[in-house]
Amino acid sequence: MRQKLIGFSCPEVMIYVVMLLGIMGLGITVNAQEKFPSRPVDLIVPAPPGGGTDVISRLLADVIESSAGQKVIVVNKPGASATIGLAAVAQAKPDGYTLGNAWEGPLTAAPQVLKVSYTLDDFSYLTWISKYGLLFCVRSEFPARTAQEFFEYARKQPGKLTYSSDGVGGGVHFAAERVFQAMKVKLRIVPYGGAGDSIKALLGGHVDVYGGTITPAIPHIKAGVIRALFVTTKERAEALPEVPGVSDLGCPEAESVCFRGVIGPKGIPADRLAILEKMLQHATQTPKVREYLLKTLGETVVASTGKQFEEMVRKEFASKETTAKTIGLSPK
Repeated sequence: MRQKLIGFSCPEVMIYVVMLLGIMGLGITVNAQEKFPSRPVDLIVPAPPGGGTDVISRLLADVIESSAGQKVIVVNKPGASATIGLAAVAQAKPDGYTLGNAWEGPLTAAPQVLKVSYTLDDFSYLTWISKYGLLFCVRSEFPARTAQEFFEYARKQPGKLTYSSDGVGGGVHFAAERVFQAMKVKLRIVPYGGAGDSIKALLGGHVDVYGGTITPAIPHIKAGVIRALFVTTKERAEALPEVPGVSDLGCPEAESVCFRGVIGPKGIPADRLAILEKMLQHATQTPKVREYLLKTLGETVVASTGKQFEEMVRKEFASKETTAKTIGLSPK
């Protein structure tokens, strides 16, 4: 006769012990998931401090810290048309603790002209933050006062004027060439690490034209030090309603709409991806972030799902592939 323990046989006791341990193990897993993130998260910014990408990254970090209860550390990794920073994201451990704030330059433009160490398949896509146009400016003493005067002036001296860019094959480069070709002018590109460096180059007289995000230029425009020529969207930017868009220039087909979004290395667990996506969507839609994007940067808030972001990125990549062939660019 089998020995009984509180009404159960020994084999039955063993079965219940195994079941109990399984339930406890499940509880531990759930608790671990609920605690994510349980330590600081690195947010890699592939640009120097001072530009629009850096500023919005720090705003997002502040909001996420408040909601998640964990510090978000902004890590600036500029260089090589922002591909150094994206490469660092692609190579990071896919545990959800290393993310990157990316834009069209290193994701869809640079790979058209540089042999980068990553592909679109190397990333997890978390959310599409916003879409926006780029701004082109000159110093206040420049001979031309309007965009049309500028293009007339540039046509008389092809290849002599210079413009700052986020690098050969960067988003500014593609946007600039589309407009310049449409307006039948030729300028020389001078690459810099990002918008912060580009605006300094214009102010210091190292280039004739600034090309980049709106943020670094606004204080200098208001101070009368530099003059805005045009933005690369069809419509005028909300932050600079007096500045013409490409439709005003008569070349709406030359529009370039840029984007910002958050990515991570490929392979982040699905449950953590879902948590990060929700946190980032929430952060993007908070009044603090929305106001900065809309009123300061002149950008349209998107706050999409990761899937929508990835679909848009792949579509833009294919489009820039076509543009690169048109202007004679290829990976080197």
